[in-house]
Amino acid sequence: MTRAAEMAISADLGTGLPLRLRAPAPGWELTADVCVVGSGVAGLCVALHARAAGLSVAVVTKVEVDDGSTRWAQGGIAAVLDPADTPAAHARDTEVAGVGLCDTDAVQALVTEGPERLHQLISWGAAFDRGPTGRLLLTREGGHSTNRIVHAGGDATGAEVQRALRDAVAADPGVTLVEHAMVLDLLRDADGRAAGVTLHVLGEGSADGVGAVRARAVVLATGGMGQVYAATTNPGVSTGDGVALGLRAGAVATDLEFVQFHPTALYLGPDARGQQPLVSEALRGEGAVLRDGAGERFMPGVHPLAELAPRDVVAKAITRVQLRDGVDHVWLDARGLPGLAERFPTIVARCREAGIDPVTELVPVTPAAHYASGGLATDLAGRTTVPGLYACGEVACTGVHGANRLASNSLLEGLVFAGRIGAALARELPVPAPAAPADQRPAGLVDVAARAPLTTAMSARVGALRSGPGLAEAAGQLAALGEWTTAVPGVPGWETTDLLTVATAITAAAAAREETRGCHWREDHPEAVEGWEVHLDVQLADDGQVRLTRRPVGTSVTVTW
Repeated sequence: MTRAAEMAISADLGTGLPLRLRAPAPGWELTADVCVVGSGVAGLCVALHARAAGLSVAVVTKVEVDDGSTRWAQGGIAAVLDPADTPAAHARDTEVAGVGLCDTDAVQALVTEGPERLHQLISWGAAFDRGPTGRLLLTREGGHSTNRIVHAGGDATGAEVQRALRDAVAADPGVTLVEHAMVLDLLRDADGRAAGVTLHVLGEGSADGVGAVRARAVVLATGGMGQVYAATTNPGVSTGDGVALGLRAGAVATDLEFVQFHPTALYLGPDARGQQPLVSEALRGEGAVLRDGAGERFMPGVHPLAELAPRDVVAKAITRVQLRDGVDHVWLDARGLPGLAERFPTIVARCREAGIDPVTELVPVTPAAHYASGGLATDLAGRTTVPGLYACGEVACTGVHGANRLASNSLLEGLVFAGRIGAALARELPVPAPAAPADQRPAGLVDVAARAPLTTAMSARVGALRSGPGLAEAAGQLAALGEWTTAVPGVPGWETTDLLTVATAITAAAAAREETRGCHWREDHPEAVEGWEVHLDVQLADDGQVRLTRRPVGTSVTVTW
């Protein structure tokens, strides 16, 4: 199918979304060859690769360098390291989890280049758990057919990866780190190419207020959008800023309907909001099991891998039990695991903080928004559809994850595609063109009061279980929240506007996909449907409305630069 023949879908949701954030003009500037927005595994790896190419780098991060999602990753990094394992097996597991929507070339890049990138991470200082002989210890997580997950500190892999990359970047004088800075919008040169970003520094350090980073290329590595839901495993900084910026800049996003709900977040009660503690599926990989209120296991009858089924399967099974029994959670039984406190010290400590001892007690768990399988569509070099704008990590959609990310492929994707972006920057960074005239497109701001009803609507109607009527109700509620305000611009309003932008796009895509596939679950369309092996590409039109276009799997997004 050609792009001309693809079916366009209009999602008219009322008031158009802002095409720019309303903000003061930049009052200060700094310049670098490359501007990287985000300081997790994807952003810091891109920075290191760019420095290896001799490029100056500015890394912009929303709070402090360690406050993104990477440090919260408990399980580990998937890579083919066991001689009995193969890239073909890793690819097969990835594609099974992705339910027909994975890009074959992207998956091949991931599984074949992953081991080398992992060893490069080790050379940068990351220390993973090893056995008595010095061999890396490997464990197993849901959807994997064999043990291939490396880990650090038992269940603190993300923290160790973040530490190593932070130290490597801090030791390089060619990297300028701008902390406590929220990215706002993309700057362009006279040729229409990305030429930097506007940002707001939150009173920490010497540069206050709205400023600009001028650069020859921009790499978005802003992480996910979990804060669009009332309960998520994502940190508070994950408000979808990168996807929203990209959409406002005209970039194509894709697969946004595929929001992965981690099956086992620690249940803290019916009023819990914001970031919820994660209970890694590595516990299930080591033998923990799920039980209902009567103490019975329910996963063995659901999937041959039982508790180690792909995440969407486990999350759906838990949700069904909760609906069947009218309860808010199920139970994770890890009481029989030897050395539980030593193998999983972070999880055990967090549970004990909540008054639960997993060594002797069942742990209450429930699904929570965890990972965006979709994002800004990129090619295999990390290039988006906007010239000069790259995306890496959770903010990007490389085609690796399809309809559902395989466990522990996320950190690996950041490693692999950061390397590919670094190679692209080294060979194709252009001479800067003059700055473009001031952007005259409509600039708006959504009232901060919209945030609470927005997250409530998303959790209630666009969560793990969806339906046509519920999605229509959510779309109407979001449209009603979209009225622009004349309030003074600031971080709360900018975040709320970004959240509304990504929530509107997610809801439109979820309403359009009338089937169940991967982590998109429609109770009114309970089966995967032949003919829906397509991506739903999302863009903002000139009137701020969301527009969707079908793109068959295997057809790359159009990148013309």
